[in-house]
Amino acid sequence: MELVEPIRYTKKIDKMKKYLKEKSTRDYCLFVLGINSGLRISDLLNLQVKDVAEDNGKLKERITVTEQKTGKTKDFPISDTASKAIKEQLDALKSKEPTSYLFPSRKGGGAIQRYQAWRILNEAARHSGLADDAIGTHTMRKTFGYHAYKKGMDITIIQKLLNHSSPSITLSYIGITRDDLDNVYLNLNL
Repeated sequence: MELVEPIRYTKKIDKMKKYLKEKSTRDYCLFVLGINSGLRISDLLNLQVKDVAEDNGKLKERITVTEQKTGKTKDFPISDTASKAIKEQLDALKSKEPTSYLFPSRKGGGAIQRYQAWRILNEAARHSGLADDAIGTHTMRKTFGYHAYKKGMDITIIQKLLNHSSPSITLSYIGITRDDLDNVYLNLNL
């Protein structure tokens, strides 16, 4: 498996979002929710309508999932950007049954598979000028952590959100290098 990196520049994220939105509401929502939630791809793909919407169709304010990898419950609020994408996806769904998958396969019979999600992201990356970047399904989760860190979120909070065992693992995971850390010392100059 290839090591993937976060998408570090918001202009590149915006290009991916634009391409995906033009192509497919489902694929756009997958990407937007992925980069705004930090969920692993397995947890994203298993989301059902009932996880994001009430029985009356109203969007929930929070998503609660049991992570497949850890068995831990993850509960988080839905950001405005993700909320808009989810609403568009719910409107586009053929079946809005509570147990319908949020990201259904076009071939029927369930959610899209991990490999299909990888293909979707890689195609969007190529069309968005990110062909040289290592993009995969984990890119969304890493992008979430990277941008949270760059916006000043404490690394121990990001560590907790990503269920990592130490801040150093989180820093390595989100692609913060020694050069990034050294730049703090070199540019502070108080």
